[in-house]
Amino acid sequence: MTVESRKGISRHPLRAAFLGLIAMAGTGALGADLEIKGVAADSDLYAKLRGGSLLAEQMAADARPTAQELVSAAQADYQRLLAVLYNHGHFGPVIAITLDGVEAAAIPSVQPPRRIGHAVIRIEPGPTFRFGRADIEPVAPETTFPEGFQTGQTASLQVLKSTVGAGVDGWRNRGHAKAALAAQSLTANHSTQTINAQLRLDPGPRLRFGALNVTGNRAVRTDRIVEIAGLPTGDVFSPKELRLAQTRLRRAGAFNAVALSEAEEPGQDTTLPITAQVTEAKPRRLGFGAELSSLEGLTLSTFWLHRNLWGGAERLRLEAEIKGIGGNSGGEDYGLAARFDRPATFNADTDFYALAKLEQLDEVNFFSRQLDLETGIVRYANQARTYRLGIGLRRAETRDAFGTNRYTLLTLPLGVEFDYRDDKLDAKNGYFLNAGVTPFVALSGSDNGLRSYVDARAYRTVGSARPVTFAFRGQLGSVYGPGLSTAPADYLFYSGGGGTVRGQPYQSLGVDLGSGNVVGGRSFFGLSAEARFKVSDTIGLVGFADAGYVGAEEFYDGSGTWQSGAGLGVRYATGIGPIRFDVAVPTSGPDTGEKFQIYIGVGQAF
Repeated sequence: MTVESRKGISRHPLRAAFLGLIAMAGTGALGADLEIKGVAADSDLYAKLRGGSLLAEQMAADARPTAQELVSAAQADYQRLLAVLYNHGHFGPVIAITLDGVEAAAIPSVQPPRRIGHAVIRIEPGPTFRFGRADIEPVAPETTFPEGFQTGQTASLQVLKSTVGAGVDGWRNRGHAKAALAAQSLTANHSTQTINAQLRLDPGPRLRFGALNVTGNRAVRTDRIVEIAGLPTGDVFSPKELRLAQTRLRRAGAFNAVALSEAEEPGQDTTLPITAQVTEAKPRRLGFGAELSSLEGLTLSTFWLHRNLWGGAERLRLEAEIKGIGGNSGGEDYGLAARFDRPATFNADTDFYALAKLEQLDEVNFFSRQLDLETGIVRYANQARTYRLGIGLRRAETRDAFGTNRYTLLTLPLGVEFDYRDDKLDAKNGYFLNAGVTPFVALSGSDNGLRSYVDARAYRTVGSARPVTFAFRGQLGSVYGPGLSTAPADYLFYSGGGGTVRGQPYQSLGVDLGSGNVVGGRSFFGLSAEARFKVSDTIGLVGFADAGYVGAEEFYDGSGTWQSGAGLGVRYATGIGPIRFDVAVPTSGPDTGEKFQIYIGVGQAF
């Protein structure tokens, strides 16, 4: 099997192509001085060839390349384009690349012409080859191979590479860490236009995890890194466990980079040592945040974080926040909080936390000042699923339409979070669920009960050239046990504002007691929908509609009151997430006298 050029013949055996060629993708559009001939311009193969051509990329760039750069790109394209053709089953192609009529392969790269005005890539793909025979052995149980690796399918170089990768991974998943391709026989039959592929794997011995060696650490102790990684030393080797150990180290937050590597050779006792190379993050971090609403006013926040408090990747985070500056939604709210986290406290996937929070809420319909003390554990089931269990003490003084109340609660907060979004600040696909249940025992000032809350979100993007993302959110809340007059005022629910119904004033919907007195409800239901249109790489437009319900009953039964709002927004993409600007108007519900609301922030509304 050979590949021909117009200035001679260069022989590329299929064996060498399989082992050495890698198709590379590009995104540059064709420049005016470059032509690709021999392949239909509207075909998928044409698009792949254009994208894989370094010459096309160079001539499409804003900066004008030099003649030497063009010659180098053209000479590199022989192998790049060959890889693309092999990947599409064309194993007998003819490739010619000319620069101003001269074959690129014949131009000395150190003595290029002074100027190059026109380039032509001429390709004769030849017939499409298919697999005649497609065999791989030995195969580990439960190994799944690409569907394309079978008789009659297009003989793609990428399929061959993927098949070998799947075969090796199958053995590695069984503990054979050093499994590899031992031999291959690839024979082309030009008369039948088929490729006979016979691949042989070498599983190697079944190995166990050896010791975890740590390098690169200075401030974080080695014993804690080993503990956080949780690599099961002595157990059968597993790529899944190796990836999980790397995830745990990254999750600890003390490192900028983490890489786990296997030893080249196993030990005499069939163990395989593992090395963890870490790069520590700066231990301290200071941050600030701001959000503006036309009614709720300005919100300012700041935090200070220490990532390695005592040398064991312990985290201490101090936060302060002021809400309602210059707003018309009550007075100003203040919050101070301190949280301590220790990763891998009870096991590699269970962290310990302790927090203290002092908060004052001066809202339209109630005033509250409370202190929360809480400690508990966070369990990581995997990268997307997290569970929380805690025990806390809550001491508060509240004032609402029912008067002043002082209460003390013993709480048992339980929670779960499922986060399968592709981007936390600007999700395109996936879903998110945050649910919490807090049973509480009233030590004074209230009755025993339970507060629950669910926040569920889903995202789906359609289209490619002008993608549209549809986002949906549902919220559900309930307070079970105490009545309206004895329930903690800050446990009750309101609707209206940026977090529930945009266009409606902040906490404008509650339970109307008459005579202008309003309190929060024991049940809440919220719905939101957005259509996010991408206009350019940085600009997006959003249309949205929200609805909220508040009722006096413990669980939603429809006897309460609804409100809704709708509006339009603009998004400007930045490296830290989209900057959000929304304008919304009320569409139903009790009249508040407000015509519209404006919201500005970082990240999508949900």
